Amino acid sequence: MEDRLPQPLDDAERRILRVLQEDASLPTAAVAERVGLSPSPCWRRIDRLERDGIIRKRVALLDRRAIGLNAHVFAQVKLNAHGRAHLDEFAEAIRAFPEVLECYVLMGPVDFLMRVVAEDIEAYERFFFDKLSRVPGVQEVISTVALSEIKSTTVLPV
Repeated sequence: MEDRLPQPLDDAERRILRVLQEDASLPTAAVAERVGLSPSPCWRRIDRLERDGIIRKRVALLDRRAIGLNAHVFAQVKLNAHGRAHLDEFAEAIRAFPEVLECYVLMGPVDFLMRVVAEDIEAYERFFFDKLSRVPGVQEVISTVALSEIKSTTVLPV
């Protein structure tokens, strides 16, 4: 299958994306009503947005604290020279840790930024010593604990 660029979004598709980002569980008829389309054209547009990969998937967003994940930590990871030669192995190890919600490759004094959740600081300490610090190539980890949340959203400005 050849890679192709997605078609540009029109105003109706942008409205659909805004509605679905707020509540992806809405039936197509409800989305259509909110964006001013009839259900069939709305469904076709949603289908195209999914096929083009603009809508990657529909999920339920959980409240981490309500399920007992009270520690929210940002970990900056620096690899040693040997570790940088094996980025694929590092990435595979990080992907296997359910505590790591996000991981980004950075330019600058550290190599990665990760967002990590745990039950509490003691659980993060166990994750740090038992898992993260044992990943081959890890030279340094700077952990920053988030005290409170000012803004958290998954809504992209479309």
